[in-house]
Amino acid sequence: MAALPKHVAQIEKTLDSHLRRLEADRAALAANQKDRKRLEEDAKVQEQKISKLKGQMMEAKTNEQYRAFQHEIEYCEKEIRKAEDRILDLMGEAEPLDANVKKAEISLQEEKRQVETEKAGARERTAVDQKLLDELQAERKDLVARLQRPTYSAYERIRKKHGVAVAEVSDGRCTACQILLRPQFFQDLKNGDALMFCESCGRILYYNPPVSFEQGLAVHPHP
Repeated sequence: MAALPKHVAQIEKTLDSHLRRLEADRAALAANQKDRKRLEEDAKVQEQKISKLKGQMMEAKTNEQYRAFQHEIEYCEKEIRKAEDRILDLMGEAEPLDANVKKAEISLQEEKRQVETEKAGARERTAVDQKLLDELQAERKDLVARLQRPTYSAYERIRKKHGVAVAEVSDGRCTACQILLRPQFFQDLKNGDALMFCESCGRILYYNPPVSFEQGLAVHPHP
């Protein structure tokens, strides 16, 4: 239950990073288009100036005036070529940007669907886990009510220290710390007369006697 919100947050973070990348590409494409439009307008202005200068040049009275108009026209033509060259560069830059935006928009829609599916699944799993947790907590509350107070206090103290308060004894060893129990201590544990704690790690110990083949048949008879 604790892991699912983190998982959802992570996939949403990944989706958000992809959204920001798409927005950056969109912004770059929009800026590219804006620059191209500005350059096209500049070229039109220069063309209008050339048209006007040519008309004025026809009315020139002297060679100096004629050449001055000619220089102005040449400058305008140079500016137009510069604008057209830059427009071509921008068109080349726009092609991959446009392709990236289109590709990202398609993949982002699919990713959004996947994220929503993941979130819906996470909500369903959380609801199931919450129901199970409620049942386990109710069962635990019932068990705690049946314990003697000193026993429960000891359990809680050990649990807070080690995380797991109870350990099984197998082959004469505490399975938590792997320390071999003293023979008499082990025998007392087998008798099950009192609550016993590992002399090494302090956990509550329990012992399950091995089941023989005959006992197993008695419990689970062959059909």
